[in-house]
Amino acid sequence: MITKAAILYQINKPLLIEELVLPELQAGQVLVKIAYSGICHSQLNEIHGLKGEDRFLPHTLGHEGSGIVESIGKGVKKVKVGDHVVLTWIKGSGADVSSATYKRNDGSFINSGAIATFLTKAVISENRLVRIPKKMPLREAALLGCAIPTGAGIVMNTLRVQPDSSVAIFGIGGIGLSALLAAKLKGAGIIIAIDIHDLKLAQATQFGATHIVNAAKRDALSEILGITNNRGVDYAIESAGKTGSMEMAFQSVRNNGGICVIAGNLPKGEYISINPFALIEGKQITGTWGGESLPDKDIPKYVKLFLSGRLDLKKLISQVHNLEYINEAICKLEKGELGRVLIDMSGA
Repeated sequence: MITKAAILYQINKPLLIEELVLPELQAGQVLVKIAYSGICHSQLNEIHGLKGEDRFLPHTLGHEGSGIVESIGKGVKKVKVGDHVVLTWIKGSGADVSSATYKRNDGSFINSGAIATFLTKAVISENRLVRIPKKMPLREAALLGCAIPTGAGIVMNTLRVQPDSSVAIFGIGGIGLSALLAAKLKGAGIIIAIDIHDLKLAQATQFGATHIVNAAKRDALSEILGITNNRGVDYAIESAGKTGSMEMAFQSVRNNGGICVIAGNLPKGEYISINPFALIEGKQITGTWGGESLPDKDIPKYVKLFLSGRLDLKKLISQVHNLEYINEAICKLEKGELGRVLIDMSGA
């Protein structure tokens, strides 16, 4: 059996689209026909080698998507053939199979991990799948693999944002917009969106932001303090992945219990600096691992919110491209032109 895949051969080079031979399923693996795959900054970091030495080149990419189960390996109990599924990098229940290997027509091998979604058909570890009802559109379901569990998860699980509280969100990409949607859902009174792109800030207003700040044109910290009467916000979420925004996010939270969550990724070897006295004053800073989401519990919850009309995932999707245009989509994302972009695998 053949799959078509976008492959990273060299750092800082475009992905190459090739046909690969699918391997036989090992115990605990599932073959999924991919419907849609998301693209996020984690893939940009891999493409540019910002995570450090890449020992697995050449390899596949992608860590969130949706699809339909085509076959299952020995011992798989979580899904069956024909099931619609969300693919997520966040580990859930089931077998944990760390890798798969595809073969090129010339006999050489292409590495892959427990999950990869830049393929028309992919071998996925059982614990990276969550079954969803067939009435859930696969287009919107693709967002439930990373953007929503991480962004909304920070609001609902990590911070447990309270009604009428104040939230500052630094970086209005897929994660930031997901956090914004969840903050509105939880009844936050002040939601401040900070970015350097007016297009994204306009989108944030449509999603329910009460205030927007273009950090390239204004002193964002001063703006936030002005909005909160010099108190600072109750919660800050950093998803831009920049040193300055991480440091400012921590500075923006109030004394005596304000919490800053860092979700963005810095290039390997870069660090941030904070004033330790701010910790004594009661400010808190923490990281997040996928919004502390439990996929088997949380993804069905988001499906119900979407189907009931309470979580508008359709607005999150900026553009949809075919696999052959994946490099163009990556460039647009890198330039800040897109929020959440999907790759439609059905026409590949």
